[in-house]
Amino acid sequence: MKSRAKIWIVAVVGLIVVIGALVGIKVGQIRAMINVGKAFVPPPESVTSAKVTAAAWQAKRSAIGSLVAIHDVTLGAELPGLVREVTFDSGKTVRRGAVLVKIDTTNEEAQLAAAIADASLAAATLERARLLRKGGANTPADIDAAEARQKQAEATVANLRATIVKKTIRAPFDGRIAIRQVERGQVVSPGTPIATLQSIDPIYAEFSLPQQALANLKLGQGATMRVDSFPGKEWEGVVSTINSEVDSSTRNIRVRATFPNKEGVLRPGLFVNVEIRGSQRQDLLIIPATAVVYAPYGDSVFVVENRKGDGQSSGDKGKLTVQPRFVRLGERRGDLVAVLSGLKEGETIVSNGAFKLRKGAAVIVNNALAPSAELDPKPTDL
Repeated sequence: MKSRAKIWIVAVVGLIVVIGALVGIKVGQIRAMINVGKAFVPPPESVTSAKVTAAAWQAKRSAIGSLVAIHDVTLGAELPGLVREVTFDSGKTVRRGAVLVKIDTTNEEAQLAAAIADASLAAATLERARLLRKGGANTPADIDAAEARQKQAEATVANLRATIVKKTIRAPFDGRIAIRQVERGQVVSPGTPIATLQSIDPIYAEFSLPQQALANLKLGQGATMRVDSFPGKEWEGVVSTINSEVDSSTRNIRVRATFPNKEGVLRPGLFVNVEIRGSQRQDLLIIPATAVVYAPYGDSVFVVENRKGDGQSSGDKGKLTVQPRFVRLGERRGDLVAVLSGLKEGETIVSNGAFKLRKGAAVIVNNALAPSAELDPKPTDL
């Protein structure tokens, strides 16, 4: 029994020693891994760089708007009647005064003939009454009655002639007429639309600008317009109207610019992009837009710094690291963006690859395949 107890004791002690040895080995491995992790230095990231440069940009304001005709009316019938003739074609250009629609005036013309005869009789009666008055054969009241009768007859003639004129609908100005909405033989009532007439040369571009633009916004400023329907084409015009009040809900002000439209390709209602050019140039710092890291708490860029080595090795020549820098951005044009504060001219920044960097990260600059940042990039077909 005693020998068996000794065997169990020896076995337990041996097991404890083995477990202790294993634990010690594992602890040593974990410590070694921790030390390796602490000593690990991530490999430098490959990025492209660019210099912060100074440039003089002409002040511009961009806006989105729509085209508006200078004159735009919906022609309609003023008096009821039967359409006898429609003399215009939809979509054609008409001149001021051109006859567009004729409404039947048969009754008015017959009444006019009778009214003219009645007016002639009233004039003759008045003349005879005046002759009789000279001889004392009638009274002043007879003269007054004859004059009133003549004026009444002339008014009837004038009214019938005005009715006939109103039943001939003419173009009030030069312009392009839209699709007609009446046909020959149709009975129209007062207010029945005939067609829309628009004067489109020149044409307005109407848009809104923030109230901050008022300080540099003036009549006669140059404007450039682009229309998606005509890619690659631009129109040059001038600011012609600045609204007298600022919208209290949006704090924007409505502006109109006038553009030539001799070819007639621009149509009211088209969506347009307008740029208003300022009269002065601004000195700004320019960087590629790809260098900016956008974030809710602020925009930033990574500035490249040259950190010297610690001198412990003869081959230590130094390394490049990056530091984040918050910036305040201005206007963007093409591939470039203006920096209002946060950088200095001549500093080197990361232009591509900033999304994978952190503070103090080591980098390798390789500009061999860096894309060029252009002020007015032109896409090319591959």
